[in-house]
Amino acid sequence: MSASASLISRRQLLRVSTGVASMVGLSAWAQRPRSSTDDNKLALVIGNADYRVKPLRNAVSDARSMASAMREVGFNLIMRENASQASMIDAMKEFWLRSRRSEARLLYFSGHGIQHRGRNYLVPVDMVIENEEDVPRRAASVDEVVEKLNENSKGVNVVILDACRTPPVAGTTRTRGLGGTRSMGGGLAQVNAPQGTLIAFSTAPGSVAYDGVDGNSPYTRHLVEQMRVPGQSIEQVFKRVRIGVARDTGNKQVPWESSSLMGDFCFAADSAGRCAVS
Repeated sequence: MSASASLISRRQLLRVSTGVASMVGLSAWAQRPRSSTDDNKLALVIGNADYRVKPLRNAVSDARSMASAMREVGFNLIMRENASQASMIDAMKEFWLRSRRSEARLLYFSGHGIQHRGRNYLVPVDMVIENEEDVPRRAASVDEVVEKLNENSKGVNVVILDACRTPPVAGTTRTRGLGGTRSMGGGLAQVNAPQGTLIAFSTAPGSVAYDGVDGNSPYTRHLVEQMRVPGQSIEQVFKRVRIGVARDTGNKQVPWESSSLMGDFCFAADSAGRCAVS
């Protein structure tokens, strides 16, 4: 390879590796051969429960339930349980690379999430938040995930965050409470979905969601049930999830979405292969 060709190759690799993805090498995934139809519908499912501070009861079970539902409706799957930061970044990188030709791309995360200076982050199990500046260095940025998915010009992007649970904060920050700092807050911050994307939260911005007591969180339990309904549009799915969760929690938890989807999409088509109009 000439020196100029080598330089171009390096620049191309750096462009792919921006943001969070720059933390791990891409060459192994880039060299993996795949046909254009392998991952027409691709999902990344992450469930984190075994935190050092404030472990969760049902996050891994939620992820497994979601994974089962995704397989039933025809998605190929990348799965991580109790993922460290390195494992989460590696999985996201595989997801971005494999999903470039996909018509439907879905990220589901169950675990701790936190907002910092108006941006949302997903917390790996090996992270304990001792001060505010730990967050952007040690967690995975939701904004960067959405930006990376938005580079795909076709199909739909769906980001589902059952991650609005009280985060694993240690030391003085924990005793003060998240509401006691100016730049961190309980729950997740509001996000405007870019065109072709739907972002779903298990509860309203700034609110905290329930972990659940019966093997699944209220949100994921209703979500996997509604996803399996044939012919139901994605908008109908999340509306019925919202109604069910609000009813079960006495309106203490009300799921919320931001959507800029331009076409019709359903997880499970009806017997004629159709998706109902919202």
